[in-house]
Amino acid sequence: MEVLYIVVPCYNEQEVLPETTKRLLEKLNTLIAKEKISADSRILYVDDGSKDKTWELIAKAHAEDVHVAGLKLSRNRGHQNALLAGLMTAKSLCDICISMDADLQDDIEAIDAMLEKHRQGCDIVYGVRSSRKKDTFFKRNSALAFYRFMKALGVEMVDNHAEYRLMSRRALEGLASFPEVNLFLRGIVPLIGFPSGTVEYERGERFAGETKYPLKKMLGFAFDGITSFSVKPIRFVFSMGILLFLVSIAVLIYSLVVKLLGHTVTGWTTVMISIWMIGGIQLLCLGVIGEYIGKIYQEVKHRPAYIIEAFLNDPVE
Repeated sequence: MEVLYIVVPCYNEQEVLPETTKRLLEKLNTLIAKEKISADSRILYVDDGSKDKTWELIAKAHAEDVHVAGLKLSRNRGHQNALLAGLMTAKSLCDICISMDADLQDDIEAIDAMLEKHRQGCDIVYGVRSSRKKDTFFKRNSALAFYRFMKALGVEMVDNHAEYRLMSRRALEGLASFPEVNLFLRGIVPLIGFPSGTVEYERGERFAGETKYPLKKMLGFAFDGITSFSVKPIRFVFSMGILLFLVSIAVLIYSLVVKLLGHTVTGWTTVMISIWMIGGIQLLCLGVIGEYIGKIYQEVKHRPAYIIEAFLNDPVE
């Protein structure tokens, strides 16, 4: 039987963690009893530098049940790096790995369908939301716009999929070959290219605590995804530069003709609008280019994506 690790990144999740542990252990024990997975399977919590009692709760759960493992990062590194730390730690310990969030919004019962898809030959199984009826009007439409915009920029993504997915060991090995600092796993995983499938599920409400992805972070996450996987913004800047150059040539010719015909008039408003518009466009273009240069700067330093401070994982007797 295959060893399953359920990787759960956590940041200040003390309100929800006891219930998450209870439900995941129930599912894990049921799967073990039905001999669908090995008794060596684990729930691997990754504490992303939490400031509350998250790590204490993880250590307590580990002491009470050997099927709970814990990984503590030396400081907060962000959701994507914490998830990567868990996946790379589990890579050599398991045959299959399922990643999910700690807030219980992902349907735990979908794990059975994911395992079945894996048995049918899928190395990667994406958990896909069946609907967004529970979302607000703004969130539902902004998410739809995000996926369409990413696809328009050439980024391969699975619609309505977050981080709830199953990956086989060889898929994890494939993921390990991407030495990127600027992580956007939703875009990286489809690039691995092994056989994949999807499982639909109904996403629930957060059980307790507050969301770790307010609008500001979501916008930053989306921008990271765009600049990490597409050069089309740079090409757009280049195209806009060519367009403005052609417009400036046309304005130059027009100005010379008007001058020669003696019809020159004071055009203060036109001049001011032109200066502000061109200046704004230039700053926008420099900002886009600067974002790419900043990412190059981060990549070439080769700093570690995470540093592990502690790892709790005992063998099953």
